[in-house]
Amino acid sequence: MEEEKKEEELDLQAILKQAESKTDFPEVTFDEFTPPTDEEWKVACEALLKGAPFEKVMFTKTYEGITFDPMYTRKHTEDILPKASYPGMGDYLRGTNVSGYVGKPWGIAQSCDETLPKENNELLKFEVEKGSTVYNVRLDKATLLNKDVKDAEKVGDDGCSVTTLDDIHTLLDGLKLDEYPLYIYAGASALPMLAGVAAKFNACGKKLAKLTGFVGADPIGQLVENGQNYASLDQLYDEMAETAKWAIKNAPSLRTIMVRDDVFSRGGASDVQDTAYVLAIAVEYIRQLMKRGLTIKEAASQIFFGISMGANFFMQIAKLRASRPIWANIIKAFGGDEEDMAMHVHGRPALFFKTVFDPYVNMLRNTTEIFSGVVGGLDSYENEPFDEPIRKGDVFSRRIARNVQVMLQEEFGLLQPIDPSGGSWAVETLTKQIKEKIWAEFQAIEGKGGIVKALEEGYPQETIAKTLADRFKALEFRKDRIVGSNMYPNMTEELLDKREEDQAALKKQRQADIDAYLSDMDDTHKAECLKALKDSATVDAALKAFQAGATIGEIRAALNKGGASETLKAIAPHRWSERFEDLRMTTEAFKKAHNGDNVKVFLANMGPIPQHKARADFSTSFLQVGEFDVELNNGFKTTDEAAAAAKESGADVAVICSTDKTYPEIVPDLAPKLRAALPNATIYLAGAAPKDLEPVYREAGVDDFISVKANCYEILRFLQKKKGMID
Repeated sequence: MEEEKKEEELDLQAILKQAESKTDFPEVTFDEFTPPTDEEWKVACEALLKGAPFEKVMFTKTYEGITFDPMYTRKHTEDILPKASYPGMGDYLRGTNVSGYVGKPWGIAQSCDETLPKENNELLKFEVEKGSTVYNVRLDKATLLNKDVKDAEKVGDDGCSVTTLDDIHTLLDGLKLDEYPLYIYAGASALPMLAGVAAKFNACGKKLAKLTGFVGADPIGQLVENGQNYASLDQLYDEMAETAKWAIKNAPSLRTIMVRDDVFSRGGASDVQDTAYVLAIAVEYIRQLMKRGLTIKEAASQIFFGISMGANFFMQIAKLRASRPIWANIIKAFGGDEEDMAMHVHGRPALFFKTVFDPYVNMLRNTTEIFSGVVGGLDSYENEPFDEPIRKGDVFSRRIARNVQVMLQEEFGLLQPIDPSGGSWAVETLTKQIKEKIWAEFQAIEGKGGIVKALEEGYPQETIAKTLADRFKALEFRKDRIVGSNMYPNMTEELLDKREEDQAALKKQRQADIDAYLSDMDDTHKAECLKALKDSATVDAALKAFQAGATIGEIRAALNKGGASETLKAIAPHRWSERFEDLRMTTEAFKKAHNGDNVKVFLANMGPIPQHKARADFSTSFLQVGEFDVELNNGFKTTDEAAAAAKESGADVAVICSTDKTYPEIVPDLAPKLRAALPNATIYLAGAAPKDLEPVYREAGVDDFISVKANCYEILRFLQKKKGMID
């Protein structure tokens, strides 16, 4: 056996040596193949489409006002290919690093949102132990609003509850912050949280100069999300400038501004809208910082971008690639040099596109979104658990989310290609198109006097509301498809347990811990520190106030100058599936309250199975979107049999299913019999009737038609209302 193995190795070596000795390879040409012209290709496509309109079927319109072509070729994109630009250079179209992810992988920044600081500290350590490379802390709403636990409506609703310096000590205890970046989004102002982090470092004797990542604020983003802030924008800009100056001096590798598109993305914005508005917000921050004495180099060094990755795969790649040169040109216009022009992006899956029903499909959605973000060249990413729309993640859902990133890096080789989409005819074309669209929308905002003026006018709110309405309308007609929601519902599904936390118990526990920590503080010294903070409004003064026992709410009260916050129309959060989820939940609630009663659907399947199956399957899926009970059968030979079965069923809805060819004979005979058998039922015909036959069918007793052209949402709502499920 050993001898045979040696002989095989010798044979293989001989083959390899022979191959190496052959340096001349025959030239391979494709002259025998004649490249088809565009017109020839179109003719071939039209033949396969069998009469379907080429222009309608083969071109896809997007919410960005861009139309996807069916095919992209070099001859159509020759002029825009990046032949003279390289990654990490110029306007950063092809990425901010010369070596891509080869030398520096994107940061795996799984967010940690446990309510209690100690539990969140344990989760942060666990995430890094299992593959994360960033400590990403998510704060709850009360903390983002600088409210103490005693004043919070809820504790830990979206993240970790932080009120005192002891909470920050507990939260960050034992973290290797000299090795891994720290991400904390702090809300409208980063000053209190930055002071707390600095106090923690001082207590541990660690050097802040080694701290990387961001403790970032986004006052305009918070204003759009909530409709108002806890202070005026002018005051928040002052605090932003103070944190920036302090960080530049004490923690030069830490950024203090986190411009996020979450509020726009969750509002249903297109990729053009949310990117343009985020860039406009960043420009406003640059102006305000420079107005307060910072240079363009200093101001640009403070900004991190948070971008949501949506459902349109190629569009996400294109928007990231397009954003970088736009930002580079903006910084250049302010007088910045090439180093200042690099755009640093942290990505996350867009919550707008996640579903409550069939939530495991969210794993697939998240995977495509992170893949597009990586190909587009982001710097770090937090992949949310699949159950994000329902509850905080658990060990399983967090593990899946984290391991998707680990696998993409370790198993799928995504660290190797540098600008993998560079030169792609499709992506380069889309990048050019969306860059022009983003720039035009950005200029529209600038033309209104900047993002704040535009928001006060209501322009971004109106444009996003229009896009949201367009999305909902497309979903109603199922032109846009959500697996498990408006298409292919799982009728046996049981919703995941929300695992709601006991708010009363949590609040009581948190307050007890806070009271115990504050019990031996010197109130006189604390009052002196808070007065000093009120007079100076500096990070160092806030740090001392924290050390003296001040809470985040007391620090906020000392910082506030009494100026009222601006108010504007907030952009409400949505998810694309929410209306269809409401349909199903309405049905479930009615069934629960009425001993399982439901909208009962009878399928009047006519003829053998091959004759009615396609329409019956379509109608079943269509009506099960509302979680209605559909009675299946193998078809009826005569209209009398169908009518008798319909009467016995006592159904609320009857659907005639057969073929267009047989309908002219079947419908005029069957529809009146169904009407007699089920006087109060709604009668549908499966399929869209020709214009000349629609009046005939309606006169026979058909109320409406179920087809790809039908408004699924409105039909289901109508049936729920008729059943008494809704008013």
